Amino acid sequence: MKTSISKINIKSFQKSFNNNPSHKISRNALTQNSMLDVAMNWDAFSKIDHTYSHKIKNEMKNVTNQKSSGRCWGFAGLNLMRLSVCEKYNLENFEFSQNYFMFCDKLEKANYFIENIISTLDEPYDSRLVMWLLSEPIQDGGQWDMFVNLIEKYGAIPKSAMPESFQSSQNASILRNNYSKGINIRNLRKQKEEMMKVIYNMLCICLGTPPEKFCWQVNDKKKKFKRFNSLTPSDFYRKHVDIILKDKVCLIHCPMSNKEINEHYTVNYLGNVVGGQDISYANVEIDVMKRAVAKSIQAGEAVWFGCDVGKMFHRELGVMDMDLYDYELLFDTEFTMDKKTKLEYGDSVMTHAMLLTAVDMLGNQTIKWRVENSWGKKGGDKGYLLMTDKWFNEYTYEVVIDKKYLPKIVLEIIDKEPVALNPWDPMGSLAY
Repeated sequence: MKTSISKINIKSFQKSFNNNPSHKISRNALTQNSMLDVAMNWDAFSKIDHTYSHKIKNEMKNVTNQKSSGRCWGFAGLNLMRLSVCEKYNLENFEFSQNYFMFCDKLEKANYFIENIISTLDEPYDSRLVMWLLSEPIQDGGQWDMFVNLIEKYGAIPKSAMPESFQSSQNASILRNNYSKGINIRNLRKQKEEMMKVIYNMLCICLGTPPEKFCWQVNDKKKKFKRFNSLTPSDFYRKHVDIILKDKVCLIHCPMSNKEINEHYTVNYLGNVVGGQDISYANVEIDVMKRAVAKSIQAGEAVWFGCDVGKMFHRELGVMDMDLYDYELLFDTEFTMDKKTKLEYGDSVMTHAMLLTAVDMLGNQTIKWRVENSWGKKGGDKGYLLMTDKWFNEYTYEVVIDKKYLPKIVLEIIDKEPVALNPWDPMGSLAY
């Protein structure tokens, strides 16, 4: 075939289409119905079963709802912490203030962005790095280590102390222009302080003012009343959440040609809290990752994880399954990209974070997983999703595991000096 599409090519394509009756059947079906419905594989659909051999004992009945925001990574982290609070105080249900978390995150991201601009003042304005920094300066998405930084610095509060509100690159140009005029870094940071004051005011106006102290009172499952007075956000996290976030390690499975298995990675210019812990990944084989998750769930601990939720997923059924849709049969072709190729050519990347709360096992073999999402109770099993083991292999990219469930060989990876990745690397993607 030549560089352009000729009329001869079109006739050949049309002839090929007309000579295959299955193409016409697919066309007739798709012009009147949803592709998801037409491509649905009955064999996979008929096997949907929300029962599991191993399940955490204190799974929440009510899932949270991030609504139209991109705060899944924060919701998943806070959902992990609320399991601890509910178990400690025998509560039927509980939620942290996602609004307070968002306030702290936006404030820190604004500061982090401005500091990145100051550190790149000698870069051309149209360099790839500066353009990347300006593309999404204060986005909703995040990563596990960013979650840890916020909780360690600001603590957490109950939703009752700061409920959701309705509202949930100018500074860069000002700083860069002033630097070009000869204004020194010291004076630029004075300007930055005024900028941050404005940003704080805007956050208070849109999200509400974070409480310095608050009272928390609840009734437990036995209707026993409990009250805790004069709490600070740090008090609440340190005294009432029995999870040590810094004892958890982020494992990734990234089989790209420019990365090594059993290597430690970080990502330049990715974060939210200046001076906080850096992004840290141990790149391991998928079976190592799955064994660690299963071990954690069997011990009663849920697992924060990141995946590409938009692939081979039916939202209403709440099912993530590589066999759920038979697109190859529908379109009479083969889709041959593996996980490595999908990452390297932009077909897939981590987009969403949730919790793993159960695993179905046959002996030592994992079969399927139960997922606590943050999209409300509609879909799946009252908001809980089903993920097959095959889907885990293909579209799960990272999990967060407590060190006590990891073998020595994995812990030794984290002790290595990390290899720094570019901020636009697929492993620099954020969960929304």
